[in-house]
Order: sequence, then C-alpha cells, then structure tokens
Amino acid sequence: MVLRTTNDQAMLWESILPAEVWGLPAELERVDALLDDPAFFAPFADHFDPVMGRPSIPIETYLRMMFLKFRYQLGFETLCREVTDSISWRRFCRIPLGAAVPHPTTLMKLTSRCGAATVEQLNEALWAKAAQHKVLRTRRVRADTTVVEADVEYPTDSGLLAKAVGRIGRQVRRVQAAGGATRTKVRDRSRAAGRRVRSIAANLRRRSGDAKDAVARITGELAELAETTAGEAAAVVVRNARRALARAGDQASGKLRRAVAELEQTLARTARVVAQTRTRLSGATPAGSSRLVSLDDADARPIPKGRLGRPVEFGYKAQVTDNDDGVVVDYSVEQGNPPDAPQLTPAVERVTRRAGRPPRAVTADRGYGDTKTEQDLVDAGVERVAIPRKGKPSKARRDLEHSRPFRRLVKWRTGSEGRISYLKRAYGWNRTRLRGLDGARTWCGHGVFAHNLVKIGMMIE
Repeated sequence: MVLRTTNDQAMLWESILPAEVWGLPAELERVDALLDDPAFFAPFADHFDPVMGRPSIPIETYLRMMFLKFRYQLGFETLCREVTDSISWRRFCRIPLGAAVPHPTTLMKLTSRCGAATVEQLNEALWAKAAQHKVLRTRRVRADTTVVEADVEYPTDSGLLAKAVGRIGRQVRRVQAAGGATRTKVRDRSRAAGRRVRSIAANLRRRSGDAKDAVARITGELAELAETTAGEAAAVVVRNARRALARAGDQASGKLRRAVAELEQTLARTARVVAQTRTRLSGATPAGSSRLVSLDDADARPIPKGRLGRPVEFGYKAQVTDNDDGVVVDYSVEQGNPPDAPQLTPAVERVTRRAGRPPRAVTADRGYGDTKTEQDLVDAGVERVAIPRKGKPSKARRDLEHSRPFRRLVKWRTGSEGRISYLKRAYGWNRTRLRGLDGARTWCGHGVFAHNLVKIGMMIE
C-alpha cells in the first residue's frame, strides 16, 4: 500500500450548507488544530511502500477517527456508523459528504499493522509539541501501577481444556476444507468435553465432602481428553497436511498454510494447558509468570493486586506517570507482574529527555520504596523524592516522612489513582480489546494519545 496522509477531495457542500452545520465543539476544534501537524504522519511511513500498491486511507482521517473511538469509547463498527451520520464528525475526520467513511475492518487492520511502536512515536511527537509550546511541565510527577485486563473470560483449567478440544476439532475441519489431510478421519471430542464441564458445574453445587475429589477426577479426564485429541491431530492431520503443502510447493494455497499454522499454535497452547492442569492436580500451583490463562491471548498473566472484590486480575501490568496538569508524561505496559520499583527510574529518565530537564520532585506509593530507587532518582537530578519506605523506618527516616513537604507530596500522590481511574473509565484502559502484549501496548498507547490531545489542546489554546 502507498501512504496517503491527507484527503485531497474538495468539500463542495461547504459552499451550500450554512456555517452552523459545519461547526465543531470546542474540544474537537482544539484537537483538530493539534493533529494538523505533519509530525503525526511520519510514524506511519515505514509501514507503507513509497511507490507500489493502492493508496491507504488518509492518515489524518485515521488519527481523528481513532481519537473519537477512544474519547467516546466506541467500537469500530459503532464509530464508523456515527461518523457516517454526523456532519460535524465528518468534517472533523476530513471526510467529504459525498465520500464513503472507511470500513471498520480497514481501521482494525491498520491498527494491527502499525502496532505499538507507531503509537509510541505518536505520543513522542505529541510530547515534543507540548515541550515546544512550553506546556510540558515537570515540577513534580507521580507514578502508580495498575492492571489492564485482557479480553478473556475468567480462566479455569476445565474451561480452557474444553475450549481447546472444541477448537482443535474446528481447526481440523478448516484444514480439511482447505485441502489438507482430506482423507484423514479424526474424532471430534467436543461433546464429550462439554458433558464433563457440565458435570463439574453439577458437582460444584453439591455440599457433600467428596465433591472436590469428583471435580479433580473429572478435570483429570478432561486433561486426558485434550491430550488425546491434540496428539491425534498432531500425528495425523498436521503431518498429512504438511505433506500436502510440501507436494504443492509454491502453489499451495495461503488459506491452507494459515489453517495449519493456527492448528499448530493451538496444539502448542493445549500442551501448556494440560501441563499446568496436571501440576495443579498434583497439589502444586503453576507459576504465574508462565501460566496460560487464554487460548487467544497467550501473553496475558494472572496478577494479584490485593483488591477485596478481585484479588487476582488477568491481563498486563501498566505504569502511569503524570504531572500537575494531569498530562500523562510517561506510560508503560509489561507482561506479568514485575516489581514496581525498577520501573520508576527509567520512566523519570524518559520524562527528563522529553521535557529537557529532570523533575524537581517525584513521588510514588510504598511499592516503589527502596534505597536504590531513591538514590537512582537523586543521581538522575531529582531534587526531592517522596516515597514511603517498606518495613519499619529508622528515627531519621521517620522524621523525614513526617515532615510537611514529604507529607504534602505523598498526599498529592494519591491523585494518581484518580488519573488511572479516569483512563480506565473514559479512555479504554479498563480492558484491552487487542490480543497479545503488543496489542495491549497499542491499545493503551491510543488511550494515552487521546487523553493527552484533550489536555494539551486546552493548554496550547
């Protein structure tokens, strides 16, 4: 595809319709002015051929539609429908009245194609623009972590095993429909897996003492069922399909190649689910850093955060750093549950690079409190560090933490929880709808970009 940055079609209806129809809300006017900067087009250049292919949708249209999506929490289909029906949103997205709105799948594919690195560059360009206008203030910054949930159901061993059995059966049929292993007979065990899952649900409602043993026994049967199904598919279907692909050579259909690749991926993930199920049945607990909680999102992990209602969440750990103006000056999304403290100094160093000077004060909660982190921040040029230490403090440390400047910074830090709540509630950080670590980073990056466009637009105005 060839990159197209702007829409060259003339808006002929502007000369006919009254000016009131074309008016934009104040917020959209400010964001529209910000997004006119060509610096926001540069990150997309590496993903398109400079000469060959059909033209892409205008990047200015894509950026504005993605802002509307995250600003108003719309799905791709709803977004395209709303833009089609609104004259002001059409004007904001630079889509003439006589032109078609981009299809939802076009937006989805472009989002997945460009990935997290492109969104990071968009945020860097916005931070650079804010610094250029001297509105990227870093007198004091605060950091906190949260869990961005993956788009998965609550994972159980029995549920994952039953889904694996059913998925293998469907993917085997897909391979055969594409011309691979057409004469191979494979037994579909999805009904048998479903019966066992329903039996587990019935046993869980029992009050007798042997209910737990019955659930463990049925889960073991599901593990054997999944292992047998996966072994049969690997030994017969994949082997014969690969043989067909080798015979066809370059003439093999892409559909068959994709179907075989998807089946092999499912078989590998099924083996992981069976292994962690057997570990749990033996009385041990599978390692959270490697535990598979979804057949679709293999990068999601269980993350305990100690909340009463939800002691364990499933997804990715994210860190948010913001300033006095509420601008998110840094963010990161990591796999699993890495410790908080080692993430703070790199975040402050990135903020220093963007603003051209280190923050005067940095604060965070007790999870970041250790001597090395505090010393690293001082070495990075931070004048004041207000992070409560873990454990019992010494008298000198206790006097410092009880001082008025320290307590004032710690009290201000509690606002970071409100900032995270706002990102979750209004900009999509409650749950990523894209799969994998790169998908989560892409999703969260778009949320931060939309949030900062609103905040910085009000300050540059």
